[in-house]
Amino acid sequence: MAGSTLTSQPAPIASRLATRMSRLGTETAFEVLARAQALEARGRSIIHLEIGEPDFATPEAVVEAGVRALRDGHTHYTPSPGIAPLREAVAAEMHRTRGLRVSPEQVVVTPGAKPILFFALLALVDHGDEVICPDPGFPIYESMIRYAGGAVVPVTLPESNAFRLDIAGLRRAVTPRTKMIILNSPANPTGGVLEPEDLARIAEIAVEHDLMVFADEIYSRLLYEGEHHSIAVLPGMAERTILLDGFSKTYAMTGWRLGYGVMPLDLVPHISRLMTNSNSCTAAFTQLAGLEAITGDQAPVEAMRAEFLRRRDVIVAGLNALPGVRCALPKGAFYAFPNITATGLGARDLATRLLDEAGVATLAGSSFGAGGEGYLRLSYANSVENIQEALARMGRFLTELQGGR
Repeated sequence: MAGSTLTSQPAPIASRLATRMSRLGTETAFEVLARAQALEARGRSIIHLEIGEPDFATPEAVVEAGVRALRDGHTHYTPSPGIAPLREAVAAEMHRTRGLRVSPEQVVVTPGAKPILFFALLALVDHGDEVICPDPGFPIYESMIRYAGGAVVPVTLPESNAFRLDIAGLRRAVTPRTKMIILNSPANPTGGVLEPEDLARIAEIAVEHDLMVFADEIYSRLLYEGEHHSIAVLPGMAERTILLDGFSKTYAMTGWRLGYGVMPLDLVPHISRLMTNSNSCTAAFTQLAGLEAITGDQAPVEAMRAEFLRRRDVIVAGLNALPGVRCALPKGAFYAFPNITATGLGARDLATRLLDEAGVATLAGSSFGAGGEGYLRLSYANSVENIQEALARMGRFLTELQGGR
């Protein structure tokens, strides 16, 4: 058209992003998985010890419940906080497994457990508020704290203390800006477990400073000795604790996306409103499958836990036999967290070389915070045969590494 001018190229998306996107992190496990799969596509043999999901099938009765729900027409919206039967079952589970008495109205069901963490931080943390979290710890804690505008305050989990939270360090970390403490027991990535005396001292600090506590208990059923203890049952804690749990790890339902939070009743409307604004609701058939999982036969859960225990013993013994490696015995979850400082390589360098040169996919401990430097995280959600082959490959690599010095 006469007199018209060509439109200039639009600005790249990177220049349009909101500044908040720079505060959002990721999970290295998925990045390493993608690299490992790319190597496999080129014909390489890779043993996967990087991704944190059970390698078991969802129990058949749970699958059938989900299929039946679809065939029966449960394909429509549900209430944002979840269907009543599942909320009732979760409340009963809290009493059965933790001795915690809550009403079904205190339960919010979400598509996966992560939304409970995200919603809790969005609902409670203002710009500049401090949130204490474990280091090393699940990387999404730090990512979501920063995205919500909070300040991350890491507290170490020393290997010398069986990767339990440093209580003295926790007390020093509390300031007038502290809003919340995040706990994870059994823990990712260390497999460490908080003892009852730890929880009692943490509760004292929370009550003294009027802090909220976010208790990530997603691995509560994958405990290898003793009983699971929740801080929520301690005096003064029910009204200040948000408890996260779900179905992904316990019932091998990672792809079903089903989790839940148990929280003070007056927080529920706000978390439900965040659900309404983001997801509307959790899929009905998924919730009905979860109802079968939590109320039905628990034998598959125990069988999976027993197999993980067998694998734990194999991988820890094998790691402790490798040159330059020592590994504490994890008490829960399905991760080994070996100390690799004596190999002479940094965590990221060693993880990269093990993938590229030995065909073993692991995660650098530094992916879980500064306190993870000098460690690797290995998921033993793989067969004993594959774990033994991975150990053999690592042994050959480390032996050649030492011989080349």
